Amino acid sequence: MLPTQHKLTSPVQFRRTIKGGKRAGSRTLVVHLHHSGGMQAEAHADLTGHAGPRFGLVVSKAVGNAVVRHRTSRRLRHVCAKLIPEIPAGTDLVIRALPQSGRASSAELERDMRKALRKIWGT
Repeated sequence: MLPTQHKLTSPVQFRRTIKGGKRAGSRTLVVHLHHSGGMQAEAHADLTGHAGPRFGLVVSKAVGNAVVRHRTSRRLRHVCAKLIPEIPAGTDLVIRALPQSGRASSAELERDMRKALRKIWGT
């Protein structure tokens, strides 16, 4: 499970991350990343007590039925939890699952997420 302080919770946070950040995709998902350094990161730390990265998931009906969507969400949350130490504080990420993600394993989802993050960071 992803700790509460690492979750995007409002539509405003999702919108800001998707519209104001960088984006990279892979076969199974699209990652939107918005880094709010400086004062915004400090304000985020004051509100939540922690300045680590925050994640939001978008898993639509295109991924599959409810069982497939929930399984995909659980797998993505697990991948996000593994990435927490590697992502800078003050970073917000929205992960949008593509239809192929419903058939992907956890290892494939993690590989695709790391690939998308490398594209965004240019490494």
